[in-house]
Amino acid sequence: MFFSGLRGRGQHLSYGITAACGAGFLLFGYDQGVFGSLLSNKAFLETFHYPNTTIQGQIVATYDIGCIIGTLLSILVGDKIGRRRCILIGCTILIVGGILQATSYSLAPMIVGRIVAGVGNGMNTIAIPIWQSETAKPEHRGKLIVLQLVLNIFGIVITNWMNYGFTYISDNPISRRFPLAFQCFFALVTMPMVLVMPESPRWLVMRDRAEEAQAILARLRAKPRTDQTVVDEIQYLVATVHHEADTMQKVSVKEVFSNGRQQNFRRILLEASMPFFQQFGGTNVIAYYLPIILVRSFGMSGRLALILSAGNSMSLMFWGAMAAFLIDRVGRCELMVMGSFASGICFVLVAVGLHFSGSHNENRGMSIFAVVFIFVYYVFYGMSLLSIPYMYPAEINSQRMRNIGTSIATAVNWTSVYIVVTANLSLEQVDRLFEIKYDGGKKISWAEASKTAREETQGVAERKIQEAEHAEVLHAEKM
Repeated sequence: MFFSGLRGRGQHLSYGITAACGAGFLLFGYDQGVFGSLLSNKAFLETFHYPNTTIQGQIVATYDIGCIIGTLLSILVGDKIGRRRCILIGCTILIVGGILQATSYSLAPMIVGRIVAGVGNGMNTIAIPIWQSETAKPEHRGKLIVLQLVLNIFGIVITNWMNYGFTYISDNPISRRFPLAFQCFFALVTMPMVLVMPESPRWLVMRDRAEEAQAILARLRAKPRTDQTVVDEIQYLVATVHHEADTMQKVSVKEVFSNGRQQNFRRILLEASMPFFQQFGGTNVIAYYLPIILVRSFGMSGRLALILSAGNSMSLMFWGAMAAFLIDRVGRCELMVMGSFASGICFVLVAVGLHFSGSHNENRGMSIFAVVFIFVYYVFYGMSLLSIPYMYPAEINSQRMRNIGTSIATAVNWTSVYIVVTANLSLEQVDRLFEIKYDGGKKISWAEASKTAREETQGVAERKIQEAEHAEVLHAEKM
């Protein structure tokens, strides 16, 4: 059914497009989670000569730099080559990056591979939501996009359980090579699915191919080409695209960042604010560092931390699916407000639990209390902040500004991820940042905490840090 794009119609064709988009987002999720747990993999550490924590953090974050490049690249080529070609090129680039990572024996090709894979994924994260939005019925659009984002989380779940399984053979080179090579599998699955699916009707109209657009629209609606509903829809689409082309012959930088009848700058701000608040809301602290936090802040074993991280990802996948029943009924803005407020309350309660658990987890009950609200956070995040920032940008912008607006929003997303994940700190310093407590009831700012984290780790010899990390890896493997 999913490969019936050449002849499919109506619901089956929509399912096929959704499956292709979902495969691309599953790849996106897998790439997000695949590298984090490899940093404690024995084979990885031995192959790359126990890189210091700063280099480890930058290896993880260079992927985000590649994603930023990919989003900016899509501004130049997205409207010229079409949505499907953009996805196909993105998958091809990602395969090259995956091969470089899986076959690397030194840091240089590994870092290059991370950047290259990020470029491919950055292109996909723009093209896929636009393609889905432009081919789905308005009343189904929310549910379909939620579904593909659930598949994105399923990709993270796969990496979590895969990394847990490989802890039993962490000294075998395959334990580091296979997870990195496996990302190519998802790209190879996505490409043939995209090839047999139709192009976006809106993009075809933009390229003066209205007849092709009408034929595809008729297939999507499961009606004859001459049906009045199809004719009315294509006429409206043509009129809209031509009006936008007439009123804005060329999109200039000044036009993007100024308001007028189209309210472009206001729309850009709304688009960019969504991923900004999503990433700075704390989700990547959990996504990237939850195993580290559970081991070092809660005293858990390495394997138990990986199991809980995988379970938390499965919880996010479930609650993300539940959003499909709410997002078109409640509305985007209402869910964002409620989800953001509830997520903030959860992090406050996590901080309270950590504070009263003691510096060495003397109060076990409060430690459990904090862990519980890490899980509860994903309940509210999954039903709101997970999916809405990906669908909102494509929905509020004009057709002519859609690719540029979505590219800016996605670039903001990956820049925010990079800032949050690194914050100019090494992994060791990030760990110290989480361990800082209130001193004598006096609150300290984030900047002061960051400065303290740097100062407290600056005097530690790098070799001692490496030895301590190696000992911790061996201890986790024995648990």
